[in-house]
Amino acid sequence: MLVGFEHEKHALLLKHFLNSHQVAVEIIPQQGQYAFAVTLNNADQQQLAEQLTQQFLQNPQDKKLQQSLWQSDAPIVSSSQASIGVSFAQVLGFIQHAPVTSAVLTACVVFYLASILGGWLEVIQLLSFQPLAQLQENHQWWRLISPTLLHFSILHIVFNVLWWGMLGSKIEQRFGSLALVILYCISGVFSNYGQYIDGGVHFGGLSGVVYAVLGFVWWIGWLRPQWGLGLPKQIVGFMLVWLVLGYVDVLWVNMANTAHSVGLISGCLLAWLVSFIRPVTSSK
Repeated sequence: MLVGFEHEKHALLLKHFLNSHQVAVEIIPQQGQYAFAVTLNNADQQQLAEQLTQQFLQNPQDKKLQQSLWQSDAPIVSSSQASIGVSFAQVLGFIQHAPVTSAVLTACVVFYLASILGGWLEVIQLLSFQPLAQLQENHQWWRLISPTLLHFSILHIVFNVLWWGMLGSKIEQRFGSLALVILYCISGVFSNYGQYIDGGVHFGGLSGVVYAVLGFVWWIGWLRPQWGLGLPKQIVGFMLVWLVLGYVDVLWVNMANTAHSVGLISGCLLAWLVSFIRPVTSSK
C-alpha cells in the first residue's frame, strides 16, 4: 500500500495523478480510519510511485498537479457515482487494457441474449459439454471449455460477469493477456470436466473460472503482497461462504459445486506456481 485516505475523493485524485504519469494503482477499501488504500500494481514502479505520492501530498493544490489531473484519460468517478452510468470512453479504455477479459465477457452476454431471444436450443447444441469419447469422434474440442459461456438466468450471468470483469482485468493488466488466457483455459477445462464427472453434461456457467480468478488473486496477494494484487478479506470470506452454502443445499438455485471447488483449487495452484516461477522484483 502506498498511502491510505479517510475520504475516497482524495484517493481518487491521487490515483488519477499517478495514472497520468503511467503509474498503475488500485483503490482498495480497508477497515479503520484510512478506509481507502491506494495500492501499487507494479512493484517495479515503487520508487517512482513513492516520489510522485510525496509530491502530491506535499502540495495537492499545485497548478501542475491539477493540470495533470485534467489531462488524465479517465474521469474521476467515485464508487457512489459509478452506478449512474459508464461513459463510452471508459468502455473503450477497459477493452484496450483488458481485451481477453472483455472478449469472454462479451461472448457470455451475446450467447445469453441469443438464448433468451429464441435461440436457446441452438446455443445449447453449440456450447454444451461432451465427454472425451464423443469428442474423439466429432473433434468438437471447444466443448471442453464452451460451457463457461452458457448461462441460465439473469442473476446467473450478472453474478459471473461482474466478478470476471473485476478480477480478470486485474490479472490481465498485471500479468498480461496470455496469462489470463492460460488461467481461463486450464480452470475452465478442469472445472467443466469435474462437474461432468460429478453430475453429467447438463451444466453451464463461468462460475468455475470466476472461482479460479478469485483463488489466483487471493493467493498472489498472500504469497507475493509486494506485487500489489490482492483481495479484501471480506470478499474472500463472502465467496467461500457462498461456496459452502452451495454444498449444504440451502440456496434457491442449483449450484455447480464441483466446478466451483475445482476452479478455486486450480486458481490457487496456478498462483502458487506463478509466485515461484516469476522472480520477485524489488524497487531500486
